[in-house]
Amino acid sequence: MQYAGVGGGSVGGGRGVDCDVLVIGGGIVGLSTAHALSRLAPGTRVVVLEKEPGPARHQTGRNSGVIHSGIYYRPGSLKARFAVRGAAEMVKFCAEHGIAHEVTGKLIVATERAELPRLHALVQRGRENGIPVRELGPAQIAEYEPEVRGLAAIHVGSTGIVDYGRVAEQLAESSGAEIVYGGAADLISRRADRVAVRTTAGVVVRARVLVNCAGLQCDRVARLAGDEPGMRIVPFRGEYYDLARPSLVRGLVYPVPDPAFPFLGVHLTRGIGGGVHVGPNAVPALAREGYGWGVVRPRDVADELAWPGSWRMAARHWRYGAGEIHRSLSKQAFTEAVRRLLPAVSSRDLVPAAAGVRAQAVLRDGTLVDDFLIRDAPRTVHVLNAPSPAATASLPIGREIACRALSVLRTA
Repeated sequence: MQYAGVGGGSVGGGRGVDCDVLVIGGGIVGLSTAHALSRLAPGTRVVVLEKEPGPARHQTGRNSGVIHSGIYYRPGSLKARFAVRGAAEMVKFCAEHGIAHEVTGKLIVATERAELPRLHALVQRGRENGIPVRELGPAQIAEYEPEVRGLAAIHVGSTGIVDYGRVAEQLAESSGAEIVYGGAADLISRRADRVAVRTTAGVVVRARVLVNCAGLQCDRVARLAGDEPGMRIVPFRGEYYDLARPSLVRGLVYPVPDPAFPFLGVHLTRGIGGGVHVGPNAVPALAREGYGWGVVRPRDVADELAWPGSWRMAARHWRYGAGEIHRSLSKQAFTEAVRRLLPAVSSRDLVPAAAGVRAQAVLRDGTLVDDFLIRDAPRTVHVLNAPSPAATASLPIGREIACRALSVLRTA
């Protein structure tokens, strides 16, 4: 059942809804959690609160739609385990529900000699993660992508593409959860036997367990619940272009990423609809939902400036950040980054497209949290870092969160 929240009142009064598990956040991770709960424990009453008028309006619906293989992630990490497993499960889920998808494979291309050791390290990491990888020379690169140039590359066969917004809609439909749209959580009361949440639309939901999958707002929701998460979300906007000559690219082409950052660099992605997305870069956003330089929210900026980790991160990585900002403000600089992989492209080939914002958790010491971060609190599960590849990994992540929530239900 899905409905828009209306009414008024405060926690403990007004129009109320009772359930076993309340999930805050209607992105793909929150909806996957609701879906997993219905499969693992049929009959569990689940409510999902989503402040937007529909699902997948932020990270889920504003990415490049890649089903990641898991090759980038440290062996044994949650990202590695869940991405490898999640990629296979996502393909199966889409096939079962008639959702358009394709297993395309992708190239990761080294264009400079300094990148070759990192490329070889990725080969080893892929093998440790159980991912089939083929090493390519320049001539073999041209067999896959005639317009792409590089010194060497690897082909990762398990990468694919899908519309994650459509996946989220299917998860919402299949979960059987009551989904309340149109109201953000603005008050949380946690007691020994229950958690009560009031929304800005005046709806009050009482639950035995709370799951925080609020993405860009997850640290704020944690603090509303009375928990100090030990991190803050620092938003990074990813800006995209569409390729006016999509025939230049057959599939997916990535640069060799810098291991010091959780960003993958400007890449080329042929989507389900046949167009080619170019990007993203990674620039600090002036609002948590700041999809352009003109979107500034003083509260969001103040929160970033007040967090010591923001300053320490900036001091450590300012050169990298300056380059990203330069590419954001200069289309020619962005074009030059693309031309490293695709020499035939010109600035006229790049048409501005919708941007996304990555919810990046930053610790007090300035460390960018690399792995998924899930923490338990009394009657609560907080998902505090779930950027890419969370969409790829959403089905196993949802099961992990659901298992934690059900454990609380059984012991309560």
